[in-house]
Amino acid sequence: MTYFADFSSRQVAALANGDRTPVLLLPLGAIEPHGPHAPLGTDPLISRGMCERAAARLAADSEVHVLVLPEVPYGVTRFAAGFAGGVHIGEETLHSLLVDIGSALIGQRFRRILLVNNHFEPAHLVTLRRAVETLNFAYDGRVALLDLVRRRHAQRLTEEFKSGECHAGRYETSLVLADRPELVDQPLMRTLPHVPVSLASAPADGGFREMGMTEAYCGAPAEATASEGEETFSTLTDLLVEAIRELARE
Repeated sequence: MTYFADFSSRQVAALANGDRTPVLLLPLGAIEPHGPHAPLGTDPLISRGMCERAAARLAADSEVHVLVLPEVPYGVTRFAAGFAGGVHIGEETLHSLLVDIGSALIGQRFRRILLVNNHFEPAHLVTLRRAVETLNFAYDGRVALLDLVRRRHAQRLTEEFKSGECHAGRYETSLVLADRPELVDQPLMRTLPHVPVSLASAPADGGFREMGMTEAYCGAPAEATASEGEETFSTLTDLLVEAIRELARE
């Protein structure tokens, strides 16, 4: 069994006393516009896909028992203001939610929790990092964030990701095509022009429109392919498995 919520209460109690070290994965993202072609739930879809692949890869591992928690699909998404479909929650709401989830699990001796995030708005990332610090210092957790924008992780991903042109562009659209191709309007996708806007240079205030992302995407979604998405998922899974093993050793 992969999904934490599929276990019974008695089975969960047994997990904490098992021979393998439980590591719980919490997929994160935001519900927000991803161009005219890709689903609002692109970010949590990618996070969930990573978690499922990592759990499958480690299913027979003798040292760690990987379980996927129900995802938290809402995040800080002010950049999406003015576009239909964005669901923003504030920093304190997100922080409190993550701390409450984490402390509830730590209190049941599930101390190793790994946040798996694919929404890269700066204020969202700052909040995730702060929640990790709170859980580790206030609740004696072993909580970590797989922070894909850190250089050591980003350098292993695609050129578009490294450029910062990766909101609903080739990078993200390829990942959705690999997992849920029916959610992408592919005929429309192929007509979309390249939008050379880097999220790395986002202004302190403003959002997608102010950056020049008039259709809520940047990069080159027309170049997206399912095969690139599978290759990227493989790399993302490598990164996640490495983070799981590192956390399990603590």
